[in-house]
Amino acid sequence: MAGSEETLKWIAEEYYDLNGSHFDTLNSIPSPLEFSKLVRIARPVLIKDCPVPKAQARWTDEYLTERCGDQRISVACTPNGRADAITRGPDGRLYFAEPHVEQMTMGDFLGKLSSNESSPESEVLYLQSQDGNLYSSNPGVPSEFQALLTDVPDQLPFASEALGNPPDAVNLWIGDSRSVTSIHSDPYENIYSVIRGSKTFTVFPPTEAWCMEERIYPHASYHRFDDQLELIPSEEDAPPVRWSSILDPTDSTALAPEAHPIHITVTAGDSLYLPAGWWHYVRQTEVTVAVNYWYDMESRGSGWVWLNLLRGGASESGPPPGNEEDELVDGADSDDDGDE
Repeated sequence: MAGSEETLKWIAEEYYDLNGSHFDTLNSIPSPLEFSKLVRIARPVLIKDCPVPKAQARWTDEYLTERCGDQRISVACTPNGRADAITRGPDGRLYFAEPHVEQMTMGDFLGKLSSNESSPESEVLYLQSQDGNLYSSNPGVPSEFQALLTDVPDQLPFASEALGNPPDAVNLWIGDSRSVTSIHSDPYENIYSVIRGSKTFTVFPPTEAWCMEERIYPHASYHRFDDQLELIPSEEDAPPVRWSSILDPTDSTALAPEAHPIHITVTAGDSLYLPAGWWHYVRQTEVTVAVNYWYDMESRGSGWVWLNLLRGGASESGPPPGNEEDELVDGADSDDDGDE
């Protein structure tokens, strides 16, 4: 493994020497040709424009509440704002923890979000159902947000033409300052537009995947008992999850010295192009509303193999367990089908 790690370090250093921590900024939506070049270069780009102008103009709390009416929507609930993240369970072990999901109206959700943000002891709510909560490539999945679809195009022409396919999913995200998206990577070309508020992305190139210190964790999820959320480990036959053990990559002491984080703040009316395979950690300082488009990465050619290699795919043993007492497990789920 020592030889493989040295090779990965060399690749990361060579990439950084050529690219540094710079990211480009565009003042307008790119043309299909321009976007195809961005995908080929595979570096994040801040776009000072929003391809969802109707949402940007209309989506106040009052508008969202009125449009969605009595429709029940799925909202993630956690005690700490860390949904889909590594969390210590009541038994002292570390788990990959999924949130408890509750159904409520948009009005109830926004009201609780506003009041809970000023109460640090309250539960953290996050609309982050993912996998196409606005539009999905699976026609059998109805949207909980039918009333908002006239404000959001089902695809972005510049991206669909450049990539040759419509998006796999279009998602709505609404959360406050306590919601955190843990460090991870996705196999999607991601166009992320902030409608209200702002989000700060801390990103790393795929060449620094080895710095993310992935481990294998048992699975758990939050359940509600007597108005309290408790983390309950899943059954023993539940697949373990491969996930980064770094809780806060903005803390330089948590990173290998070879890691070079790039911090990109996306404000209302801006969009971020985040290439497939880039690692990202996301926070916001206020209630923030966003829409993103996930386009499947090209599976032909060497791209997929390359990303797996950079994650240590050449290692025979795979990542170590997240808890010292756990046995080494091969074939763990990476659970990288989507977080922001």
